[in-house]
Amino acid sequence: MTTGQPSFPRQYARTQRFTLGAPRGYSLSPDGARVVFLRSPSGTDRAQRLWVLAVDEGREFTAADPQTLLAGADEELSAQERARRERTREGSAGIVDYAVDAAVELAAFTLSGRLFVCELRAGTTRELPVQGPVVDPRPSPDGRHVAFVADGRLCVVAADGGADGTGNGGADRVLAEPEGPGITWGLAEFIAAEEMGRHRGYWWSPQSDRILAARVDDSPVRRWWIADPAHPDREPAQIPYPAAGTDNADVTLALLGLDGSRTEVTWDRARYPYLARVHWSAAGPPLLLVQSRDQRDQRYLTVDTATGATRTVHDDEDEVWVEPFPGAPGWTPDGRLVRIADEGGARKLFVGDRPLTGAPLHVRAVLDIGEDDVLFSASGTDMKDIGVYRAWFRGSGDQGGWERVGGRPYPTVSSAVRGGAVVVLSQASAERPGARVEVIRLDADGGEKTLATIGSYAEEPALTARPRFALAGDREIPCAVLLPTGYTDADGPLPVLLDPYGGPHGQRVVAAHNAFLTSQWFADQGFAVLVADGRGTPGRSPGWEKAVSRDLAAVVLEDQVDALQALAETFPFDLERVAIRGWSFGGYLAGLAALRRPDVFHAAVVGAPVTDLRLYDTHYQERYLGHPAEEPAVYAANSLVTDEGLSGAVEPHRPVLIVHGLADDNVVVAHALRLSSALLAAGRPHEVLPLSGVTHMTPQEQVAENLLLLQVDFLKRSLGMERPAAR
Repeated sequence: MTTGQPSFPRQYARTQRFTLGAPRGYSLSPDGARVVFLRSPSGTDRAQRLWVLAVDEGREFTAADPQTLLAGADEELSAQERARRERTREGSAGIVDYAVDAAVELAAFTLSGRLFVCELRAGTTRELPVQGPVVDPRPSPDGRHVAFVADGRLCVVAADGGADGTGNGGADRVLAEPEGPGITWGLAEFIAAEEMGRHRGYWWSPQSDRILAARVDDSPVRRWWIADPAHPDREPAQIPYPAAGTDNADVTLALLGLDGSRTEVTWDRARYPYLARVHWSAAGPPLLLVQSRDQRDQRYLTVDTATGATRTVHDDEDEVWVEPFPGAPGWTPDGRLVRIADEGGARKLFVGDRPLTGAPLHVRAVLDIGEDDVLFSASGTDMKDIGVYRAWFRGSGDQGGWERVGGRPYPTVSSAVRGGAVVVLSQASAERPGARVEVIRLDADGGEKTLATIGSYAEEPALTARPRFALAGDREIPCAVLLPTGYTDADGPLPVLLDPYGGPHGQRVVAAHNAFLTSQWFADQGFAVLVADGRGTPGRSPGWEKAVSRDLAAVVLEDQVDALQALAETFPFDLERVAIRGWSFGGYLAGLAALRRPDVFHAAVVGAPVTDLRLYDTHYQERYLGHPAEEPAVYAANSLVTDEGLSGAVEPHRPVLIVHGLADDNVVVAHALRLSSALLAAGRPHEVLPLSGVTHMTPQEQVAENLLLLQVDFLKRSLGMERPAAR
């Protein structure tokens, strides 16, 4: 019987994991009167629109509609824009990003490489005629100019489309242009965007008269070729890829004046080649966070804007590694350094040399620095509960301590953006789909008042996730278990499917309903699904994250096995039928499980895995395993395709399905092909599913839908389960 409702795999694919129609990308005016955000008009429409909420009126209106601005034409993306979206895992369309001036009166964005500006109070939009294709436009703080990147040039144009006060009429002006091939101005290099969380390459001065710009020379970086075997008539794409142990791009900075002046910024780039963070606000001079190549030392530098010279204001060192964090560093209004650092086994928020937080809080990001306090996100004793907090550094709260913002009587996954005394607070929970988004006024004494809510057009999922949270084993590994809808004890033991990410920067066990939708769907196909966050995953403690140093494979696999065996005492696990699936690091972990612990695991779906760790990028891989020239044995022992890596591959042979996108420029398909070759050479049967035209994030609707169905079919076949049509 047909209900007319799409299957979950189809709905999951069409809604882009239920993100379409949900509000995101908030900006607040300093007076809290306007909230700017992105949202598509329905749960299946990919085209994001720019919206404004007039808080006092409680009125939302569309400020910019891409379909109107493009007159219904399809979007055309430049190669640089496609690369930016891949790095940010952006799969939607329309206005996917924007930037505003200091007053949040003017927004700038691109569509099909064309530059548009929007007057946010009136909701009127116009195109600025500039030479494109335009990437990453940003208004000056005073709203008079818009800077942007086009073909590696950093340019500026008057925001009103008229004379820009420089004697150049209304035309765009080039502030810096490439001096040769492989050079760009104003863009983040590959590893900054992929691994450091820095997606920008230029920063306006608070006075709107200069720009601090990154010059990237990737000519030292080894070239790789990404071909499309399904279209042999097409020329392969050449990409610079800094694999572990090879040369990185050369990144420098310069201060570029609108008057044509140029001042080079200098620091010890031989010792600190990585530019991880840049901050420039009215509270102090430009701040740089630079790292050594081994990432055991990072320095906070201030820039003398007259000479370009830098001075160290703080130095963090760690015998394992140091970590850059979102939103830090920054300045308080009275000129004190705001940073996040590990101290005494805890991850703390510091203002100057003074810690504002301590255990059990595990600080994750700085969200805003106010006149008297810092807004930040953190997890506490309950790792799945990620809250928004404020801590005071002066005034009535200067005696220390912190408090939660928008507290709920249940765990949440929360984030926030602040403008003045007003906060946009987004809170997801395990109890219901999506997130509740509220506009809240914060009082100086810690009081709160809800001013408005921002609605979501996201679709309701066709199923309800019911995670059961637990701490497994002696190490108290955070876990979630999902059983089939309607399961009772009389149904008996179930085949088990482990569904981890299980590695650095990827927490799966969180208090958010939608995080478990795919796991619940797999459970409804007849599995007991286990999601476990072992050592190496974020949110618990520095020691928990850094336990994987130089021993990545053994540690992460051990925790998956321990969690499975510990929870088998409580949940209906059939340990004679255990499978594992994963993507990216999770795919690597699934490969480890099938090859090294076939006594525990009976089948594996290995998706987009990193198999030869020498083929992944410098900043990520060298952080955990060191330099391959200095520690070759570490790379060999942790890889899946080396003799040492396969030496742990013991009998019996278990069914393995390797899945990989042929257009992946992050984890290139060579990883999957080398694993397949190694398995074939070892006489180990396996299956390979190549995905033509698919990158690392698999945004295509048909691919995302059918990939779920094919995995279920493989798992049921491999575990000897009945194979009715997946629901």
